[in-house]
Amino acid sequence: MSRYARQTRLPEVGAQGQARLSEARVLVVGAGGLAAPALPLLAGAGVGQMTIMDGDSVDLSNLHRQTFFSEADCGQPKAETVAARCRALNGEADVIGLNQPLTSENAPGTVSQADIILDCADSYAASYILSDTCLARGKPLISASVLGLSGYVGGFCGGGPSLRAVFPDAPDSGASCATAGVLGPVVGVIGAMQAQMALNVILGLDPSPLGQLVQYDARTLRSTGFRFDDAPEPGNCFRFLSTSQLKDTDQIIELRSSQEAPVPIHSNATRVSPDNLHEIDPNKGKRLALCCATGLRAWRAAEQIQPDWPGEIVLVAASTS
Repeated sequence: MSRYARQTRLPEVGAQGQARLSEARVLVVGAGGLAAPALPLLAGAGVGQMTIMDGDSVDLSNLHRQTFFSEADCGQPKAETVAARCRALNGEADVIGLNQPLTSENAPGTVSQADIILDCADSYAASYILSDTCLARGKPLISASVLGLSGYVGGFCGGGPSLRAVFPDAPDSGASCATAGVLGPVVGVIGAMQAQMALNVILGLDPSPLGQLVQYDARTLRSTGFRFDDAPEPGNCFRFLSTSQLKDTDQIIELRSSQEAPVPIHSNATRVSPDNLHEIDPNKGKRLALCCATGLRAWRAAEQIQPDWPGEIVLVAASTS
């Protein structure tokens, strides 16, 4: 009996759908909690090629939700470790592990080689870099985020509106899983939904998940959703850049304190507290680069500065540099 017999019995799959799965090229950015259910489900379904990108290593504090790893994996690179597990799960799949973070520099080349992209990084900067890149190249993006007891997953770009069309402004909260906490099953539910959305796109199921967002609340065990097919793309968006893309002619502002970041993100950077943005001179006529850890403080600062700034403002997140 074929390993795919149970799913090819479905009229939505069949032999033709299974062939589409085997020919699909999927890029998964982030090999943590969201990827833990998504990757084995995609590998098990027979996705032909998967590229997994993550620059982090396995950490004990994450194992409660990153269930694709064991204690013996602590300290090992996530991408390579999870790629080996996927190959063990399905020897027919071509699985590549890239032990490097996503940046605005490597995103275009990596995205262009895939048919569909899964954003499992749960990073502001990574999500918007991927959305901007996928929108420009017409690639479908399945992006998700989880915090505490709730999360969302949506289908963007690829002919539908981008992430910026739904979330054009900086998030209200700067909390993360490390600071606010998260329960493993919430991440598991959202990650599994990412895999399902990706399969729906590859199989061409109707209605398309592109242009749809689903929210899940684990406290009430309820999910809600809406379509955003006609959401307009916002103008004057702040781009995320990598440190290596900064120029000597840029006015570079380090928003982190010396306690948080003893070494500034760039040798030409000037430290300015987010509470003292008025100290930034708008008369230099240079491109303004605002830098912080995740990109969120930089984004909020840019929103405050933009009305009086004569030139371009870009954002740099140290976590994706």
